[in-house]
Amino acid sequence: MLYHLFDYIDSAYDFPGTGVFRYISFRAGMAAMFSLIITITFGKSMINWIRRKQIGETVRDLGLEGQTEKKGTPTMGGLMMIAAIILPTLLFADVYNVYIILLLVTVIWLGGIGFLDDFIKVFRKNKEGLAGKFKIIGQIGIGIIVGATLYFHEDVVVREFQNPVSIEEGVVETPAFEDVKAMKTTIPFMKNNELNYENFLGFLGDDVTPYLYILLVIFIITAVSNGANITDGIDGLAAGTSAIIGLAIAIFAYISGNAIFSQYLNVMFIPNSGELVIFCAAFLGACVGFLWYNSFPAQVFMGDTGSLMLGGVIAVLCLTLRKELLIPVLCGIFVIENLSVIMQVSYFKYTKRKYGEGRRIFRMSPLHHHYQKGGVPESKIVTRFWIVGILLAIITLATLKLR
Repeated sequence: MLYHLFDYIDSAYDFPGTGVFRYISFRAGMAAMFSLIITITFGKSMINWIRRKQIGETVRDLGLEGQTEKKGTPTMGGLMMIAAIILPTLLFADVYNVYIILLLVTVIWLGGIGFLDDFIKVFRKNKEGLAGKFKIIGQIGIGIIVGATLYFHEDVVVREFQNPVSIEEGVVETPAFEDVKAMKTTIPFMKNNELNYENFLGFLGDDVTPYLYILLVIFIITAVSNGANITDGIDGLAAGTSAIIGLAIAIFAYISGNAIFSQYLNVMFIPNSGELVIFCAAFLGACVGFLWYNSFPAQVFMGDTGSLMLGGVIAVLCLTLRKELLIPVLCGIFVIENLSVIMQVSYFKYTKRKYGEGRRIFRMSPLHHHYQKGGVPESKIVTRFWIVGILLAIITLATLKLR
C-alpha cells in the first residue's frame, strides 16, 4: 500500500525522496526491518496473552531428555509469524502482483489449516488435532489454486531475449524480447538447463498437461509443507532452517527479476518476480524474529499454525521462480526428515509382517529425535542441522555459475 501511495506522489507531485520506493532493495530492507520489529517488539506481549489464555503445548511422553520441561510452553506462535509476513508485504510490495497475491493466499490458507489443528489440540484437548485427511484436502486445495494460476494466468510468463542485455557507457541496452507463456523450469547442475513441461509431457496431449502440472504442484506443496511440519520438533530447528532457505530464495528472486544479472548468470528472467524479494525479506525477518523467542530453551512454539505455512510458502516460492527441481537440495533438511519417517514406518511394518515383530532403522523418527535418543544435546543438534542447511543453500546457489 505504501508502495502505491509513494509511487503516486512521486509521479503526480515529484516530491523529493518518494522515488526511493521504486527500488526493490529499499523496500526489501524496510520489509525485513518491519517484520523483525513486529516479531520482537510485539512477540513478548503475544506470548503473555497466549499464556493467560492457557494455550500451552501438550507434550507426549517419548522418553526424550528435557521433554517434560516443555509441557505448557505457549504454542500457536505461528500467528506472530503470519502477521510479520503479511503486514510488511502489504505495506511495501506491489499488492496487485500475481505472485504476491498467490503467496499471501498461501500464507492465510495453510496458516488457517494449521490454526485449526492447533485449536483442536489445545481447546478441544484432542492430541491428534485436525484429522490427517482434512489437512491433505486443504493442501490439495491450495495446490490446485497455485497450479492453475501458474499455468493459466496471463501475467505468469518468462522473457526470452534475442541477444544478451548489454551496458554501453553506463546505459542499459535491452534487446528485442518476447514474453512467452511457457511452463519452463530449471534443471539443476546442468548447462542449458531449461525444461519445458509442455514439451516434456506433450506426447500425452495438450489437454492432459495442465492436469499433470497441477498434480505436480500439489505433490510439491504437500511434501514441503509436511516436511517443515515434521522438522518442527525441537527448539529453533524449523524457523532457523526456513530462514536459511528463505535467504537463498531471496537471492534467486532478485536475480530472476533483474534483466542484467539473469542474463549474465544464465538464469531464467521472470517479469515481475522481483517483487518476491520483498516477500522473502518479510519471510526472513519473521523467521529470525521468531527465533528470538523460539531458540533453546523456547519461550513459544510455532505449532502447526507456523510450520505448515512455512513449508507451503517455500514450495510456492520455488514454483513461482521455476526452481522446484532444486527443492531436494535446497530443502534437504525437510526432505531428510520426511524420508526418515517414511523409512522408519515402512521398515517397521515390513519386519513385523515378515518376522512377527517390528524393527527400526533409527532409534526414533524423525531424524532429530534419533540424535536426541543418542544423548546429543538439543542445541547441538539444531546447530548442526543449520550448518547442513547452509551448506545445501550454498550448493544450490552454486548452480548460478553453471553456464
